[in-house]
Amino acid sequence: MISTIGKHRAMRVFDWWFRDRRTGRITIAQLPNVPLWIFVATVVLRAFVTSGTPRTLLDGIAGVALGWWALDEVLRGVNPWRRLLGLAVGVTLVTGLFR
Repeated sequence: MISTIGKHRAMRVFDWWFRDRRTGRITIAQLPNVPLWIFVATVVLRAFVTSGTPRTLLDGIAGVALGWWALDEVLRGVNPWRRLLGLAVGVTLVTGLFR
């Protein structure tokens, strides 16, 4: 059986990770912002443009938009979860450049 102290500690950890510091609400995911909408649009367009210069351009725009989103989350994320998510996406993008 989990003790009251254990439950309280678990709730504090959960709150620290997921609670928005400005509103006090739990924030795990949010509606997309401008860079994420740009990324989503390029993903949809890439389904129709499969090669050539236009595809290369779309790939570049997608990478820049996702990098913009990741950096914004690292710098201005509303909680540690969002900041960590931005960092993970940013690291994935950077390591992908070196492959």
